[in-house]
Amino acid sequence: MPEMLIDSIRVSLMNYQRVVILKEKDADRYLPIWIGPAEADAIAVKLQDVSVPRPLTHDLLTSVIQSLGAAVSHIVVSDLHNDTFYAKVILNVDSRQVEVDSRPSDAIALAVRVKAPIFVEESVLEKAGILLDEGGETGKVKDDDLRRLSAFKDFINSLDLEDFGKGRSS
Repeated sequence: MPEMLIDSIRVSLMNYQRVVILKEKDADRYLPIWIGPAEADAIAVKLQDVSVPRPLTHDLLTSVIQSLGAAVSHIVVSDLHNDTFYAKVILNVDSRQVEVDSRPSDAIALAVRVKAPIFVEESVLEKAGILLDEGGETGKVKDDDLRRLSAFKDFINSLDLEDFGKGRSS
């Protein structure tokens, strides 16, 4: 199961929807996931180390998990069905692991707070991953892949892919 890094959070200029772009840690494969504005802000606030006067919901969740003696092991974007992504938060509780269903956006917002790794099932990457060639082009995206990702097509076509990965240290 590939580990992913958060490449960026983007806003579509066409409809102002947000998308978090995950990048495979050891490859040039990207995964765009639509997220809500509150979750995008929750992720961005932590990534940019912006201090907020009061805890956000994901800060509260982090505190509750820790207060109960548990720890976030990792998160997994586990499925994609009918253009909807699914995720799981994997908790270490006592000496066992517990899986908690989650929206990917909430799981990612939690993961950035506790510095937990983000993984994506290979089957999800096969369905929705975007592979860039060496020139930064999406030439390897097949037409049937774009049809299958109909909800993402207009947004993906509006992205400026030239700056993916620039200015980031791995």
